[in-house]
Order: sequence, then C-alpha cells, then structure tokens
Amino acid sequence: MNFDEVNKELISFLDNSPNAFFAVSNMCKTLDEAGIIRLYEGKAWELEEGKGYYVTRNDSAVIAFRIPKKNYTGFQMMASHCDSPVFKIKTNAEITIDNQYVKLNVEKYGGMLCAPWLDRPLSVAGRVVVQTEEGIETKLVNVDRDLMIIPNLAIHMNRQVNDGYAFNAQVDMLPLFCEKGEESDVFIKLIAEEAGVKPEDILDTDLFLYNRMKGTMLGLNREFVASGRLDDLQCAYASLQGFLKAEPKDSVAVHCVFDNEEVGSGTKQGAASTFLKDTLHRINSALGKTEDEYLMSIASSFLVSADNAHAVHPNHKDKSDPTNRPYLNKGIVIKYSANQKYTTDAVSGAIMRAICKKAEVPYQTFTNRSDMLGGSTLGNISQSQVALNTVDIGLPQLAMHSPFETAGARDTAYLIEAARVLFSGSMEGTGDGNYKLKF
Repeated sequence: MNFDEVNKELISFLDNSPNAFFAVSNMCKTLDEAGIIRLYEGKAWELEEGKGYYVTRNDSAVIAFRIPKKNYTGFQMMASHCDSPVFKIKTNAEITIDNQYVKLNVEKYGGMLCAPWLDRPLSVAGRVVVQTEEGIETKLVNVDRDLMIIPNLAIHMNRQVNDGYAFNAQVDMLPLFCEKGEESDVFIKLIAEEAGVKPEDILDTDLFLYNRMKGTMLGLNREFVASGRLDDLQCAYASLQGFLKAEPKDSVAVHCVFDNEEVGSGTKQGAASTFLKDTLHRINSALGKTEDEYLMSIASSFLVSADNAHAVHPNHKDKSDPTNRPYLNKGIVIKYSANQKYTTDAVSGAIMRAICKKAEVPYQTFTNRSDMLGGSTLGNISQSQVALNTVDIGLPQLAMHSPFETAGARDTAYLIEAARVLFSGSMEGTGDGNYKLKF
C-alpha cells in the first residue's frame, strides 16, 4: 500500500471539502471521471448490467452503485456521512458593535468542541439559492481566503478560564468579520460577489464557517494525519476509493454518503430518510425484479456503517475501556454496544472480521467504558428503513468533533482495501446467522 499517496489525496479531498455540499460535489466529480452515470430522482431510471450509476439528494448526500449482472444476489453496502460539527451562519447575520465592529450571528450545528475554534483564521462556504427567470437555482460558494476570527477573551478579563469555562454560543462564539464602514449588508454583498449574482437575487442561504488550517502529516515519521472533518470524510473518501477499485461479480456494490448525522439523521438526506430504501427499490424494479425478489436480496445483503471511532488518548488513557482499546495506525475499528448505539452483533462482527482477513488488513475493537455514555452513529438509524445485517466500524482518531482532528497515516489505506473486498464480494443467507461468504 502506498500510504503517502493515499494521504496526499485524502488531504486534498479534505482541504477542498469545507462542508457537506462541497464533499458531495467533489465525490460527484470523481464519479463522473470514472465513467459512473448520473441519475436524478425526478426522472425515470434505465439501468444496465455491467454499468455504474449515482444519484444525489439535496446536493449533500450521494449514493453510487455498480450492477454486475441483472440476476444479482444482493447488495454490498458501505455508508458514511459528510457533515461535521460546525457553526452555521444565521439569517440577517450582521451585528454591529459600538458602531466600530461587525460580527456575524451564528449557531451551533452538532456537538462540537468550542475552544479550538477560537483565535484561528476562518472563512465561510456553503450554498446560496438565487432567483432566475424560470424559478430558483443553487450555487456553491467558498470564500477561499482568511476572512474571520473568533477572538478569545484575554486572561486578564477571565482569570478562571484555565480552571474550566462554559462557552456561551451566543456570547463567546460569534466571529469578527470587519470594521464598520459606510455600507450596510456587506456580508451578503460579499457572498453575492463570490456567487456571481446580484445581492437582491439571493433568496436564501445555507452557509457555514470552516477552519482554514490545511491538512498535514506530522509525527517523527509522518505517522499521523491532522485535518478538519476527518470525522467522517476519512471514511467517506475510503469508501469511494474502495468502490472505484472493486470488481463486483454477484452483488450490487453500493457506496452511500448521508448528511445530518451530527444532528440525528432525521432529514430527507439523512440515514433515517427513505433515500437508501428508495434507491434500492428503484434498482430492483428497473431490472424487472418483484417485491419478493427484493426482500430475498436484502436477506443476502450486508451494510458497513463507517463512522470514525475514538482512539486511546495519550493524555487520558483512563477514558478508554480496559480491554477494547483502539490505537492510531492499528487498523479498522469494529464498534460494539450492548444498548445498540452500534449495530454490531456476533454475526455482523464475524463477517467484518472475515472481510478484514481477506483484505489482509488489521482490525481492532471498541466499546465504551461501562460507566460512560458514548455517542451513536448512522447504522442503527438506517435500520428503520432498510433492515439487514449491519456492522458499525470506524477509523481510530483523536479530538473527535474538533475543527482539527488527528488520525493514523496508515488506516485510510486499510479501509480502502477492506471496502474493495466488500464491494467485490457477495454473501448468501442460508438461515439466521448462517451465510456463505464469497470474498
């Protein structure tokens, strides 16, 4: 495995994907270059065996699939998410202070670490919806320069800050944008200029702050990768690369990237939506299969829910479970939870271990400490729409939900290879807990 080349391409993807809209746009460009055919939910689908297709929803979620043959066995799927905890810019964003400063009104999206957002260059990216002669049109906007900062309060004015501080999102976390000038509405004018439209033509926006620090390799032997949005674009990138490298034979390979996992997935483009179910049903019907055949194919399908995992922290090793302790660069993490925050059970865990062994990549396990409540992910949520054997995995990382996170330099390549094996293989259900694996 060429770890340096993988990380170079991963960092480029991360740097050019400041939020979900850009991540999906960049994945679509990669799929286009690979000859994968774009479909639209509002148009009829004519599918052919031996070809690949993709479809988006809301410009912030994408599902790509490759059909090896009409009489396929089932679906081999990997799902990840492309959103990260971030600050969203509110409507009517400008706030003037003492007729000297202009700051922007923002709100938290997802469960974030607030402190790392302070005292670093930030900018804004997202989408604007503009009025046209025929209706509305969406444009992506990225102000690609250091534009704002959220300044800390000096220690002289907050002597207890190092003893613990509760950040108030409405008070402490508003970014400084500019000095107050003669003009008003300067923020929306900037966005209009970047979009190439008139300010009055902008009807609405979905705009977010992002950290301007570029991704990098670090450590004595460049054994770590550090960047924004590793959770979960690292998995999304690996899934896409494995999808493109795979050679499906008996099952449909399905690469899924959902939005809004950080706020519960309960949107039309989230894992709780009908997006995956709709897509699988349309594949089934476009190839002339019955509903019974669809249900039979689901029984011989497998879903890998890929969302990053907590590595043992070098300064807080006591926060990890005594016996399930993932480390950076030690491979894919299989995640377990008795309360089903993670969907892995003995069957799906065994299948994932078989995939890793076939791919010749290392794997490790994670559980939360029994006295600590952990987070959840998209695997159990998607089960409400498409119920099938599912395993929750991730790549080990530190500082999850910080605007700058740390992961292992070898683990992305491991997941790419495991995804390739998954997407190339198939399985046949022969009764509960019994499967013929063809990897």
